[in-house]
Amino acid sequence: MRFSVLTLFPELVESIVQTSITGRAIKSGRIELETIQIRNFAVNAYGQVDDALYGGGTGMLLRPEPVYAAWLAATGQSCPAEVVQHPELTRTIFLSPKGRVLNQALVEELAACPHLILVCGHYEGIDQRVLDAVVEEEVSIGDYVLTGGEIAAAVLIDAVSRLVPGVLPDQSAHEQESHSLGRLEQPQYTRPSSWQGQKVPDVLLSGHQARIDKFQYLSSLKDTLVKRPDLFNQLQLSAADYQELIEFACQDQNPLV
Repeated sequence: MRFSVLTLFPELVESIVQTSITGRAIKSGRIELETIQIRNFAVNAYGQVDDALYGGGTGMLLRPEPVYAAWLAATGQSCPAEVVQHPELTRTIFLSPKGRVLNQALVEELAACPHLILVCGHYEGIDQRVLDAVVEEEVSIGDYVLTGGEIAAAVLIDAVSRLVPGVLPDQSAHEQESHSLGRLEQPQYTRPSSWQGQKVPDVLLSGHQARIDKFQYLSSLKDTLVKRPDLFNQLQLSAADYQELIEFACQDQNPLV
């Protein structure tokens, strides 16, 4: 899988993506990271890529010419006459607080595309005309404003990369993580079995896998209900699930509050 990032600050994206799991995936060839410096396509010898806003306002806006030229480079096309977009093969995304909020469903959708081009704005953003020309979708990582799109691009790359075959040592691992099943992951424990007077739940030490699976499932449901009721309300649970959850939550060691 290939990620092309159009940015004024390639080192910011690289410093995040080239470490840990995504860094190992790049070294092994599972994913490819290409950062394209928008300033390399400046409109003059002074390296200008931005200008004042028409209609007034504070700050500067990225001009369309350098962004478009950087996008052409990412697509491997040399001039506008050659431009042919294939969204099933290449998808261009603008990281923007106006966009669709990134969630696991969108991550899975994006992971099906072999080449993602991520456009990072800065200053006051990017001229709307070039966004209309090249961008298929705007994506946000949350309802807040960042200085630029680089950190958001790194977040998207990390989330999508985990679904690329071979990136995780156990490819089924992501299927059991929070949000993959529409609910939060259950609380996890390791050694020592007793720490500061708090013990690991007995069932996890029992070796009875069926009971362990049931305990973890109900713990996951309870955490989702308490911490993310919005997610819980979207779950398709049976009457038996609700009954077991009520009984589980009423136990002294598993209160709802």
